[in-house]
Amino acid sequence: MNPRPTRCEYYPLLIALAALVFLCIAPGVWAQQAGTQLPKAKQTTLGLYLTAREAYSKWQADPDNITVLDVRTTEEYLYVGHAPMSWNVPLASQTYEWDAEKQHFGFQPNPAFIAQVKEFAGLSDTILVMCRSGGRSAMAVNRLAQAGFTNVHQIIDGMEGDAIKDPDSVFLGQRLRNGWKNSGLPWTYEPDPEHMRFALKEAKE
Repeated sequence: MNPRPTRCEYYPLLIALAALVFLCIAPGVWAQQAGTQLPKAKQTTLGLYLTAREAYSKWQADPDNITVLDVRTTEEYLYVGHAPMSWNVPLASQTYEWDAEKQHFGFQPNPAFIAQVKEFAGLSDTILVMCRSGGRSAMAVNRLAQAGFTNVHQIIDGMEGDAIKDPDSVFLGQRLRNGWKNSGLPWTYEPDPEHMRFALKEAKE
């Protein structure tokens, strides 16, 4: 008669089962934790978050079915640079009116934003949204969600990344932490007019 297995003999099986459970639930747990750890201005109602590196990897895996959407102003898209595969639909345009309280020039919302995105993306399409560093892209994701889009991911570090906050650094205030450009991902100054839409003054939605 075969002896009964000892507890130690069950350990490899238990470890394998634990690893399987972790692989199944880890992505969802990470997304939930990432959302709660993000600044409120970067959080979205859909709760789908990616870093720039993760977004590029996701796009590479299925470039024909994934859209990268850049919601910065036309000027930023052209002169700061952009991901070569991205579409540019400004969430807002620059007003060139100085906001003394916020210490920057103001923005005018693009009333045609949703209609322009619908020109090349469907409600169930996978869309990866970026701006400079994650603030406007979060607002864009929420607007798209309100319009019925269901699979829209927020690129939390954007094109330029987060600013250096170390007061002793010579790079204080400069956007050199994370982001598409700082991650060594491909970018260009060359525009593709077919992938660009321009902010309108009157809604066409």
